[in-house]
Amino acid sequence: MLPALRRSFPLGNELNVSALRSRMFSSAKLLILASAAVMSGLAPSTSLAQSTVAAKPSLSPEAMALHRLVKRPVAKSTAPVDVAESSSGVNSEQGFGALARDKGHPGCDLFPAPANIGTNVGLSYFGPPPSTVNQSLVGPVQLLNTGQVVATPGTITIPLYKGTVKSTGKTAWYILTDVSDQGIAEELGLNFSAKMKNINTAARTGNLGPDGNIIFDKGTVNFAPERNIVPGPEGAEFPPKSFAPGEIGDANYSPYVTITNGGGVVYNAPMIAYDVDASDINFPNGDVDYTKVHDAVQAIDPINMTVTLAVVNGFSFGRPVWYISMDASIPLAAAIEHNTYAPLMGKLLLGNDDSAGSPIERIFIATNGTEGCDNPQRQGLSADLNDGHRPNNTLGGIPTLALDYSPAWDANLYTWTDEAISKGYRQQLREEFQILTYAQDGLITGASATQPFGSAGFSINCPIVQRLD
Repeated sequence: MLPALRRSFPLGNELNVSALRSRMFSSAKLLILASAAVMSGLAPSTSLAQSTVAAKPSLSPEAMALHRLVKRPVAKSTAPVDVAESSSGVNSEQGFGALARDKGHPGCDLFPAPANIGTNVGLSYFGPPPSTVNQSLVGPVQLLNTGQVVATPGTITIPLYKGTVKSTGKTAWYILTDVSDQGIAEELGLNFSAKMKNINTAARTGNLGPDGNIIFDKGTVNFAPERNIVPGPEGAEFPPKSFAPGEIGDANYSPYVTITNGGGVVYNAPMIAYDVDASDINFPNGDVDYTKVHDAVQAIDPINMTVTLAVVNGFSFGRPVWYISMDASIPLAAAIEHNTYAPLMGKLLLGNDDSAGSPIERIFIATNGTEGCDNPQRQGLSADLNDGHRPNNTLGGIPTLALDYSPAWDANLYTWTDEAISKGYRQQLREEFQILTYAQDGLITGASATQPFGSAGFSINCPIVQRLD
């Protein structure tokens, strides 16, 4: 299986990235982040530092007027999806599988408990969370503000767009989640990512039409294939014995698109469906046909132009977060993530996420973490393939916590060593600097026991949705 894994995960000399940042560099980065948090508390805007990062000149009034055509009303959820029951086993079914909320199972549901758990103080005692005053402080913050998050199942409903692909003349249904221009992000309610302006060759090109919809030059997705994945043996389910993604893009497909007639602004515009009429994908109450739409879709309403997507549990700097997982640059990651294989994403410049001109931020993924939804330390790909829930990945910087957010996540896989496991050190790791320290101390290695820690050579498109506390 290792040769197959190597074909999917470029390793060794192909990484072209330093095995590990020094603790000195990590400490310096932490100091910068802490300083930024202090500065943000002195300013009325939570975007003070990000506005400094966004050195790109402002768009012309004509270009901004064009982008304003993209704005849609904030989407509302009209048909909440039922909470997913515990998975009956391997997560190989079509669609998204188990959702983010698996009540009563702390290893698979990261939604914070009420603040009065363990006390005799009623909930009414507590005032608004500090995040309502400053978003960098403690408290829930919705970051993607184009729609409604429904906490019970773990979903978000956002606007659906209907564009076209110029090279084929066919319809492309898509969503918008992130943009490289801060002014547009604030106008449209999208996530701002200054790093997205560096995506370059990994982005498609397109133009905004008079209705605010994108006319993509190229890039299509086939949603008909059946997703399938066969785990490895119990306790070592990753890497899987075989895998196949459920949606496959052509060589020109990437979710990222540079708007040629809009000042070169880059949008994150994952495709939801392709070459189908509204009547083919009209599933406003769920029961979705996954041969026609993205596996993350829980409900889709092409009449009212909304789509409901499942969110994914994760962490950023120790805080639980929700994000959506839409695309991956290799088939294995797309199969595990229930998302689209996007070959053009393979041209992203990976590694050195803190360097000038970097388009990426890092996501840390355990391969052999602790398994079992009843275990609050559960984490990793083997756990995912064992019980069908997501692996509780750890993200780098996100808006309100850091300056370097990008939805293009450079996957850094890590494997617990046999010695670390035997000594009882294996646990759920929730923040970047802890992971870097464990790697430096030799408790974790890279994508396998014989590989150094660092970039695994592939990326995932995972737009952030909400910080839970």
